[in-house]
Amino acid sequence: MATRNSTANRRFKNPRLCINITHYKTSRIHYLLPQDISPGPIDEATYHSAPEEEAITQKRPKNGSGPAGGATYMDSGVDIDAGNALVEAIKPLASSTKRPGATTELGGFGGLFDLKAAGYSDPLLVAATDGVGTKLMIAEAADDHATVGIDLVAMCVNDLVVQGAEPLFFLDYMATGKLNVDAGRQLVEGIAEGCRQAGCALIGGETAEMPGMYAPGRYDLAGFSVGAVERDAVLTGKEATPGDVIFGLASSGLHSNGYSLVRRIVEDGDFDYAEDAPFQPGTSLGRALLEPTKIYIKSCLAALNTGGVHGLAHITGGGLLENIPRALSDGLAATIDVSTWPLPPVFDWLAKTGAIAPHELARTFNCGIGMAVIAAEENAGDVEAALTDAGETVFTIGAISETSGEAAVALENIDSAFRS
Repeated sequence: MATRNSTANRRFKNPRLCINITHYKTSRIHYLLPQDISPGPIDEATYHSAPEEEAITQKRPKNGSGPAGGATYMDSGVDIDAGNALVEAIKPLASSTKRPGATTELGGFGGLFDLKAAGYSDPLLVAATDGVGTKLMIAEAADDHATVGIDLVAMCVNDLVVQGAEPLFFLDYMATGKLNVDAGRQLVEGIAEGCRQAGCALIGGETAEMPGMYAPGRYDLAGFSVGAVERDAVLTGKEATPGDVIFGLASSGLHSNGYSLVRRIVEDGDFDYAEDAPFQPGTSLGRALLEPTKIYIKSCLAALNTGGVHGLAHITGGGLLENIPRALSDGLAATIDVSTWPLPPVFDWLAKTGAIAPHELARTFNCGIGMAVIAAEENAGDVEAALTDAGETVFTIGAISETSGEAAVALENIDSAFRS
């Protein structure tokens, strides 16, 4: 960080600029300076460690291209100007996600959010973080980065709504070996679209250019989201009771789980991401596999408003088998009839091409159900209507019953429904 005392500048004729270097964002020094003061030469710098000093000052350059042959940050592979260009390029995208409570523009050190302006009186905050995983490697291979930002938002905000929370704001982190401004903009365009779908504000983020850490063309994404729910409306996993109905909301495809296995099947079968998908003629395999994760926020909030929802489960890694128990207390079991919805073509193709056993398919992928909704039996009609009116394809897939021991899931008709 950098500090420059404006009072001292008025009081002394020749003030000194002292900087405490805590990280590599030296290009952000001007944010802390008063508008009437332009940054002058740095008189003194304090570093936290010798390696940090060497990394920032580049005291051992190989082929200096800076003034008098000195090295520059660009020589090490970090393009500060590209980073600044990306920030400017994405500001309009962030602005398009504004909502009540969002009060800041991009470019500061932190994002602010006003809970009171968002209309909450006694809220609990709910936080979630996630990534997109090796789906990014397919985006890289197909050179198609347009929708993985939607995935990033979806994986976070869908985890918020299952506890009854409305997503309020989102922050992203992108790390890469070499920043490509056009690709970066595509990524943030997807993130902004995801935020608009979820009704949350993109209030900040971080782009880290780390040559040597990532191979050329490689990048990783992480997302962070915070939501709020009134204290008396939070879903704790203890609301479900025997007799409750389980609805399944159709997924849009693979969502963002199981891609290490997907890539293995593609590689072993020598498939080309640029060729037509065997399960979706007319669409390239890369684009079909990159179908973005569905965001269930508006439909689930509508269902919650009926007062009949006893639980929600986001079906991610672990599938129906491992995620539904997270919405149940011990002593309860969910019985799911997998013949009550069609297995989407992408899962059928994966099962047949990779010879994946039905149980393995069910514990790796969502298999066509991206969100499970547990509804009180007497309110099931209202909950289903709210979900349908919000645009969801809804299946009645099971029910809750009593059991001994820990919460569990039983999948009926799995061998016939998921047999490859």
